[in-house]
Amino acid sequence: MIEEAAAVVTDKSAIITFAVPVFFLMIIIEYFYGRYVGKDTYRLNDTFTSISLGMISRYPTMLNLGVQSLIFVYIGKYMNVGLLSMKNPLTWIIAFLLYDLSYYWMHRLHHEIKILWATHSVHHHGEDYNLATALRQTSTGWLWKWIFYMPMIMLGVPGEVFVTVAGINLVYQFWVHTEHIGHLGFLEKIFITPMNHGIHHAKNKEYIDANYGGVFIIWDRMFGTYTARMPDVTPVYGTVSALKSFNPIWANIQVYSTMIKDTIKTEKMSDKFKIWYSKTYWRPEDCIEVKDPKEFYVKYNPIISLDIKVFAFFQMLFTTIVSGSVLFFLAQYSYNEIIVFGIAITLLSSLTASLLQGNSYMYAVILGLSIFGVLGIEYLAFLNNNILSTQLLMSQLFVNIGVVSLLFIYQAYQALNPLKDKRVL
Repeated sequence: MIEEAAAVVTDKSAIITFAVPVFFLMIIIEYFYGRYVGKDTYRLNDTFTSISLGMISRYPTMLNLGVQSLIFVYIGKYMNVGLLSMKNPLTWIIAFLLYDLSYYWMHRLHHEIKILWATHSVHHHGEDYNLATALRQTSTGWLWKWIFYMPMIMLGVPGEVFVTVAGINLVYQFWVHTEHIGHLGFLEKIFITPMNHGIHHAKNKEYIDANYGGVFIIWDRMFGTYTARMPDVTPVYGTVSALKSFNPIWANIQVYSTMIKDTIKTEKMSDKFKIWYSKTYWRPEDCIEVKDPKEFYVKYNPIISLDIKVFAFFQMLFTTIVSGSVLFFLAQYSYNEIIVFGIAITLLSSLTASLLQGNSYMYAVILGLSIFGVLGIEYLAFLNNNILSTQLLMSQLFVNIGVVSLLFIYQAYQALNPLKDKRVL
């Protein structure tokens, strides 16, 4: 059964692996196009977080966290009513429609029930709307999402078909995360498009909690959750309770943290339980905080120095290359080695995010982590040094050590030799 579970891949990995290079190419094209037309929708800090979250979200899948595969295999063997067959071409069409319908209800309930929203909110924290936003994925989705697809397996959707249509559905959703494509006429009556999905990401009261479909907008029209773009209401992106951080770890736990704090703080016992299953916007009266209405429109954007911007950009570039290579060489690594990669990418991303928030002391932490990483790989055999992914990570760590060391030397020199005040007498 274990082998079969591995075959019924938990998260359409193969399709996503081959789609990733295309995703990044399209992000680059969108960035330069935006600059060309005078409508740049990218900020380094927000983009860094989106890409970091995308990279980190792949590791739970690589590590086969959760029980999705095992449960799907069990259902396929003992609870399968056998209505669909691989030999029938209609199976693929039916499976594609069923998956998107299941996705609609999964997505909708993740916006309506707080414990589910705690998982999904990661995707909505971004205050910019661009193709990189599509990569802003949760690392805790494996906890709940698979439950909504169990009926498909019960009906008899073959594992290979399920994995394929799931991958196609997810890939389709990438291109709708852009502001550079306007109305598409009659297509908007059938499909999810950039225009109506942008509404879904808006936090305006006129738009919130709408347009849940993955590929088809028809589900929203059928179940009363469709909202069209209003000419006089410009979408404001992000979440009502702003993240105010670029840290991918905090992005994954922020809502959980708020729920735990509210559970401890509220005095009413029934509210301590209600917090976890209530509507996403509900909080106990004794936990509600007064907010400045002006904050609704203000993006979190700390002022940082040029050296941090340059360093963060190359960290984003290096970690993306390293993490992407892990996907392609996955079979050559042990389970423990994948864990090491996951920890390394998560820590490097989180520490760099802290730099983007103006915490320059994180340079020292990054230096220490990089030295430890080099020693761990070279002398403690944390990773197989003969595989390209490891070599790329080692290169990144060595560059970090060199760059941060030079930066510290320069800063020390500046402190010892301050610029003299040259005045014309």
